[in-house]
Amino acid sequence: MTLNSSQEDNCSLSAVRDTATRLLARREHSVLELRHKLRSRGYDKAVIDQALEQLQEERLLSNERFVEAYVYSRREKGFGPLRIQMELRERGISEQLITCSVEPGDANWAELMSRVRKKRFGSALPADYQEQARQARFLQYRGFAAEQIRQLLKQEG
Repeated sequence: MTLNSSQEDNCSLSAVRDTATRLLARREHSVLELRHKLRSRGYDKAVIDQALEQLQEERLLSNERFVEAYVYSRREKGFGPLRIQMELRERGISEQLITCSVEPGDANWAELMSRVRKKRFGSALPADYQEQARQARFLQYRGFAAEQIRQLLKQEG
């Protein structure tokens, strides 16, 4: 039995590596993300595993580097630590790495939360309970802790 060219491509380690390398050239990926993308392209699971292992050994694929880039990017877009932690879990990042990379108690999160609130709602303080609750829901959705939000609104209000 002979394989046609598309079946050979799906079994070829070099084809999987080439695709993975092209994806990594665009942005960092977690191992899980890259695995899913390669599977969706129809590559063989065993060949994908082998290629990903090689890429990790060569330090072309790194969950640590992905987490660093991801946390920076999401933080710059105004997302809080709880949301970032949840998104990292969804991308297959270990709890240990998440804990080391995102510390919800860090004072910088409070500064970010204040900037995000002011950008969305202006510098005017919430006038009533209903507006305060609306702002709190927005900040919670963005991934900030309820206690930090209460402190911010009490401090600014």
